[in-house]
Parts: sequence; structure tokens; C-alpha cells
Amino acid sequence: MTRDQLQDLVRTIPDFPKPGIQFRDISTLLADGPGFAASIAALTEFARPHNPDRIIAIDARGFLFGAPVAVALGAGVIPARKKGKLPGATLGVDYDLEYGTDRLELHVGAVLPGHRAFIVDDLIATGGTALACVNLLRAAGADVVGAAFAIDLPDLGGADRLRAEGVPVDSLMAFGGH
Repeated sequence: MTRDQLQDLVRTIPDFPKPGIQFRDISTLLADGPGFAASIAALTEFARPHNPDRIIAIDARGFLFGAPVAVALGAGVIPARKKGKLPGATLGVDYDLEYGTDRLELHVGAVLPGHRAFIVDDLIATGGTALACVNLLRAAGADVVGAAFAIDLPDLGGADRLRAEGVPVDSLMAFGGH
């Protein structure tokens, strides 16, 4: 399946969650078995050359893409969760949102010095959450070897922010605008 065919499987919902936003809805891609399988295969091939031993799946839609990539690579999958979602001891980092702050957390010991961590998420926009994930992984001592996203919104600059931090970034498809 080509990238254009995959992109055609992503539904655009105008003015959600607020006027002027073109929401890129992956539920239609997920519902298409061959399209979802092709997406996982492509994301896996983005990760493979980096030889990761940990796939870091960002809360929550990143779980849908990260887990099957981890299985395909024989790597562990580690959920990077929003504040208060993980039981037990956590390592966390606060980061800025458009209107306030949020926190991303990992279980203590899930990622250790020397682990080769590869981030997977459904979409990168401004890069705030992904950059917080990079900072969190580095605080745990991991080597962040790359990141892959099903969708990039390049006009918002998130992938470039990660690249500026030395993280190789790939995306399966890109949509202009917000």
C-alpha cells in the first residue's frame, strides 16, 4: 500500500477540537486491516536500522502503533503515560502545552542506562510531548536512537524540534496546515 493510499485512509475533521483546526483522525486508518498492517510494517522498517531494545509508546494512541512495532522487532514496549496513570514509582517530566502544563511519566527501571529507546506515536504536531519524552528517556540514561510517527504536521515544526535535539525522525505521511 502506498503512502498516498494510507493518507487517503486518514479522515480529516474540520474545526475540531476548535475552529481552524483540521483534526487528522486515525480511527479510519486503524479500522482498515490492510492499511493498519501496512502502517505497522512501515513504522517497523523506520525503527529497524536503529536496533532499539525498547519501543517507547506515547499515551495513548501511540500504544496502538508502538506495541505491534515492538513485537515485530522483538523489543520491549514501554508506555510513556500522562500523570497519575502508572502505579508504583515513576520518573516524570513536566512540559508546556498551548494552555498550561502536563506531565509525562515512565515506571522507574523500565528504561535504564544503555537502553536503545525508539519513540513511536500516532502524530507529531508541535513536538511538545515527544520532546518531553526524549528528555524523560535521557534523564533515565537511555540513548534515544530515533522516533517515528504515523502522521507529521510539518507546518507546526515538531519533527524539526526533535531533529534539533539530535533525534532522527521519520513519518509515514504528512499533512499541511494545523
